[in-house]
Amino acid sequence: MPSATSALRGLYGPRRERHVVPVDDLGALTLPLGDDGLTVGHDAENRPAVLGLYHPAPFDILLVGGVWTAQALALRAAGTGARVAVETGRPQLWTNLAHAAGAGQECLTLHDVGRVPPMGATVGSPVLVVRDCGMRPPRGRVSSAPWQSVLTLLPYMSPVAPRLMNAAGLVGLQRISPDEAAHAARILGLSQTDVAALSTIGDGVTLWCGDNQARQYVMTRPTEAETGLLGNPRRVD
Repeated sequence: MPSATSALRGLYGPRRERHVVPVDDLGALTLPLGDDGLTVGHDAENRPAVLGLYHPAPFDILLVGGVWTAQALALRAAGTGARVAVETGRPQLWTNLAHAAGAGQECLTLHDVGRVPPMGATVGSPVLVVRDCGMRPPRGRVSSAPWQSVLTLLPYMSPVAPRLMNAAGLVGLQRISPDEAAHAARILGLSQTDVAALSTIGDGVTLWCGDNQARQYVMTRPTEAETGLLGNPRRVD
């Protein structure tokens, strides 16, 4: 899965004088290194799973799964200070979330299909566009751009899934049928173990697949506030 720290490539930090440390003293140094991004859940060892969603280059994400997970990701992205634009033909599923996420501010906005305006994303004001446009989403009016990622939600594998998978830097797969799992495996190079698991994994579990052949199963557990707003994790809308 793409490292969140890869989003920092190309940025320049403060200009300060260089500090030189003898090689023999390097072992005494401790550096607080860690991932930076959106916490999407926990892995099998109960460690936080973090996705770096915002990059200086266009970044596309495909989620084959339920709207609950897409809503949880959108809510958490808004909570980190990103602006979230939801393009949907099902506004009734997103209205309460949009009202609750903003707390009076328009940090999560809803738009009809094909009507997302230019968002003007910057490194200081990143954007996540969530496309909830059905099994055959039309090509978006607003595409991914520097600091603007696009997450496309497909309820199941559909005829457009191969194209979207090949274009995405990150693919999330939730529970799908054995035939769909086999189809996804041919595109993504999944193992037979993954193919078998994808038809049985529970609600809230996602297999995230990066374009560097990284694979990670993640359980998204809602906070108390998320449970009150979204309910419990569910695969079927």
